[in-house]
Amino acid sequence: MPPKGDKRKRQIIDTLKEMFLENGYQGTHIRSLCKELNIARGTVYQYFSNKKEILFSILDLAVQKIEKLLDRKELLEVLNSNPEKKIITDLMHKRISGAMNVLVNEPIMIRLIFKEIEGIDAEITAKVNSAVEKIKSLVAEDIIRIQTKGLFKHVIDPNITASMLVGGIIMLVIEYTRKKENILDQKIVELITNSYLDASFV
Repeated sequence: MPPKGDKRKRQIIDTLKEMFLENGYQGTHIRSLCKELNIARGTVYQYFSNKKEILFSILDLAVQKIEKLLDRKELLEVLNSNPEKKIITDLMHKRISGAMNVLVNEPIMIRLIFKEIEGIDAEITAKVNSAVEKIKSLVAEDIIRIQTKGLFKHVIDPNITASMLVGGIIMLVIEYTRKKENILDQKIVELITNSYLDASFV
């Protein structure tokens, strides 16, 4: 069980996340959060300076989840075992579907990327762009490591490929979310992964 302070901090983040989605950034206020949670304003300020800092924490937590899923150690252990193509394919399915799952379960991130949260400013936009670039860099690192082992074509540009893959996943997540369809359906994940891998393998 997490310490009481961590539990309260998580409660503040989760509640404000829902308020941002419902009311927009400008329409969300710390006083409304305090009323919703029945806490004093000072309690919020024990953890965060303002609502922008809370929003940034939401983004940071999403990126941290994806970073954990794209674990470098796991990939290196598999690559160092001289794996067959199927083992790499299965691992990439797992990593890509995991990242998609994070995005599906963090709709605020997708809506921020597409500027669908009312009232966001240039600083927030820059933070969102930085979060997306971080995810792209993690994917590019995967590609470079697989290339180094001679499993991916060396003509592939890791950064361009990562941008195409991440951008495509983000577009699909928002499209399927709007249609209320399951982007995490195994067949869809396999189609996305195979499209990426078939063009990449030596």
